[in-house]
Amino acid sequence: MVPLIGIEEEYLVVDPRTRHVSPRAADVLAAAAGVLDVVHEITRFQVEARTPPSADLGELGAQLRALRKEVSSAARSCGLAVVACGMPVLGDVMPPPLTDDDRYLQGRVLYGALQDEISICALHVHVDVPDPEHAVYVGNHLRPWLPTLIALAANSPFFAGRDTGYASWRVISWGRWPVSGAPPYFPSYGAYEVAVRSLAESGVLLDSKSVYWDARPSPNLPTVEVRVADVPLDVADSLTLIGLTRALVMTALEAVARGDRGMPVPQEVLRAAYWRAARDGLQGDGLDVRHGTRVPAAVLAGRLLEHVRPALAEAGDLAYVQEGLDRLLRAGSGAARQRRAYARDHDLTEVVDDLITATVA
Repeated sequence: MVPLIGIEEEYLVVDPRTRHVSPRAADVLAAAAGVLDVVHEITRFQVEARTPPSADLGELGAQLRALRKEVSSAARSCGLAVVACGMPVLGDVMPPPLTDDDRYLQGRVLYGALQDEISICALHVHVDVPDPEHAVYVGNHLRPWLPTLIALAANSPFFAGRDTGYASWRVISWGRWPVSGAPPYFPSYGAYEVAVRSLAESGVLLDSKSVYWDARPSPNLPTVEVRVADVPLDVADSLTLIGLTRALVMTALEAVARGDRGMPVPQEVLRAAYWRAARDGLQGDGLDVRHGTRVPAAVLAGRLLEHVRPALAEAGDLAYVQEGLDRLLRAGSGAARQRRAYARDHDLTEVVDDLITATVA
């Protein structure tokens, strides 16, 4: 059976005159009230849009396009705009203004300056799995492929007025947190439970939602949540990532059913692969953690496609995802587009203008 998928995309609110991020997310949410499944995020620079679960990639695409159009319209009614970008390009962003929520304010006390760069926007993909135990073993199988998803989705090269030198600065910034990045390898579900209890005992978790690994059992839903990707610049790229993610989960579930709990890639090797993918995106090399070899990122993307080809075919997504992957390899991810926009006049306001246009194109 083809699993259902639910999507969350996070966007930044910007002032289209100054092109700076704007702390007026509450105004956008008020303008969108009763129309959208759009909610607040940790900072007042962000909003989050959610789709209802669906098994059909085309239906999800229609929902995402409608959500982006409606949230953009709500922002315009307030003299604002929204952009699908991993981090703010311009503005006074550190420390960010937090949404008025007790949990977020508790996080400010616990995490301190870690929250200075918390204005990050990601794509979260929820894929149905039978239970949390399956979600943990699926995470084991996903670990070797997470760096390739980072490269494909990279969309945060600029932050607070400068080029960071990375295709995805969001991944690097977020990786500083105590429970973030690639999940550890767990030989059993019991080992996962022991680890989470130990993390809670250490005081690094506010609650179960603070297990921020890039593939995790959802704390509230019967899903595995994959949260490794920058929010893509356009919906077509989001759908390519979504299709690949579901296919990875389907492929992993078949392996788990055979008793295969995944390849235990060393955490330090996976960390290096994350850094390489975040730095170069699709424009350079990546690390094949299964073989310990450095190869072009495009080659890794091709290997990912071959790995999940049967699952994509089963879901009816093969042609769409293959076309989307070809397009990403030709044109690059959102990071490459942002840098092309900047290269025209070396003006970051033009980058923001292009982001505003591309988000709802």
